[in-house]
Amino acid sequence: MADYPIISDISAHIVRMLREKMCPEPIPSPNNIEVSSPAEQDVDYILGLYLYDLREEGEIASTSIRVGRTRLKRPPKPYSLYYMLFINGSSQMGLKAHDVQKIIGRAAQIVNDGNAIFPNRLQTWLEAEEAPVILSPAKISLEEKVRVWSAINKPYQVSLFYKAAPVFLSSEIVVEETLVREAQFKIVAAGEEDA
Repeated sequence: MADYPIISDISAHIVRMLREKMCPEPIPSPNNIEVSSPAEQDVDYILGLYLYDLREEGEIASTSIRVGRTRLKRPPKPYSLYYMLFINGSSQMGLKAHDVQKIIGRAAQIVNDGNAIFPNRLQTWLEAEEAPVILSPAKISLEEKVRVWSAINKPYQVSLFYKAAPVFLSSEIVVEETLVREAQFKIVAAGEEDA
């Protein structure tokens, strides 16, 4: 299962995908797309990707996973990552409403077309093939979107909200299984009592 950098790997993958397909039109340079928070000041980029929530979704299995012949690992935990794609309001680019709509539309198109993220491509050392992480529109109301913006003390602006799930995060806890070292057997013939 994926190790802890998978969260940052997914964010980097989304940004890389946007940079490859949005530049030079409608965004002039790959440097204009960043992983960032809308709360950050004095940063000059156009499109930002903000991880605003991370939710544990319970356990996938109650049994441990075998690692080798004598070791067991706790099962991975599935998480959902919640992202916001936004236009940087403090950008010095002087964007007009028409430009903002073009950028948001193109970003939505790219994310919808590239909505499957394969953990094995992000963490090449993974031995087993893992299920893809799917990017889908987050089903949240306008009020919830406004709350996300309010939490960072910024006025609401049109933005895209996505959920990336399931993201399986492995455990580092490995338990050694106790091996049977000695066994005793006793054969009792039928009719004889065990003494």
